Amino acid sequence: MKRYLFILCCFFTFISCKEDPLITFKETSITDGNNSAVEVNIPLAEGDTPAVNSINSIIKNKVIASLQIGEYDDDSKIETIKKSIDAFNQEFDAFKNDFPDSDRHWEAQIDGDIMYQSESLISIALTSYMDTGGAHGNLNISFLNFNAKTGKLIANTDLFNDKKAFFKLAKTYYQNNIDEKDAVFDSENFVLPANIGYTEDGIILLYNTYEIAAYSAGTIEFTIPYDDVNSLLVFDTTQ
Repeated sequence: MKRYLFILCCFFTFISCKEDPLITFKETSITDGNNSAVEVNIPLAEGDTPAVNSINSIIKNKVIASLQIGEYDDDSKIETIKKSIDAFNQEFDAFKNDFPDSDRHWEAQIDGDIMYQSESLISIALTSYMDTGGAHGNLNISFLNFNAKTGKLIANTDLFNDKKAFFKLAKTYYQNNIDEKDAVFDSENFVLPANIGYTEDGIILLYNTYEIAAYSAGTIEFTIPYDDVNSLLVFDTTQ
C-alpha cells in the first residue's frame, strides 16, 4: 500500500511539473494626467521570474520606441514609459513655441492585445497610432512572439521548421486573398511581411501601411488556418 501511494505521489508530481501554469497578464494603463491625448494600454505579465521580466522589458521598450520623436543620444536614453510620455509632451511644447499660431494638436495611443497564448508561445499585438500634425496620423501594428518558457522574442524564421514550404504556402494564400490592384508588388515578387503571429484561428500575416501598398490601402492581412500550416510550425498548436 505504501509503495502504491509513493508511486501515485510521484506520478502527480511529474504531471504538475510537466504542465507549467500559463503566464498571467494584467491590463496596464499609463497616461499623463495633464495630457489625455497620450494613452498607453498594454498587457504586462504578472510575477517575478526571468521569463516574465524579459517579456515586460521587451513590451515596454517597444512602447518607448513607438513614442520617440527624433533621435536621442546614449546619455539621454529613456528607460520608462512614463518618461517617454513626458518626452513626447516636451517635443509638443517645443513645437508650440516654434509655431505659436498653429492650432494642431498631437496625439499618441498605443494598445496591446494578446492574440494567442499556450504553454510554449505567446503572441502579442501592439497597435500604435501617432499624429504629430502631418497630413494624416501614422498607424503601425507590431506582432511580438515570445517563447513562454524563456520570455525571449522568437524571430519569424524560427517559427517554422520548413521555411521554404511556409513561403510557398503563404504565397498561395496571398494570391487567393489579396486584391492585387492594391499591392505594390505582384504575386511573382511576393515577400513575407515583418509581422507574422499566432491567433486562435491560424497564422496571421500582416503588412503595415506603405509596406506593400499605398496609404489608401491601409493595412493588408490574411490568415492561414492551422489545419493547413500546423505541420510547418515549430510551436505546434495541436500539442
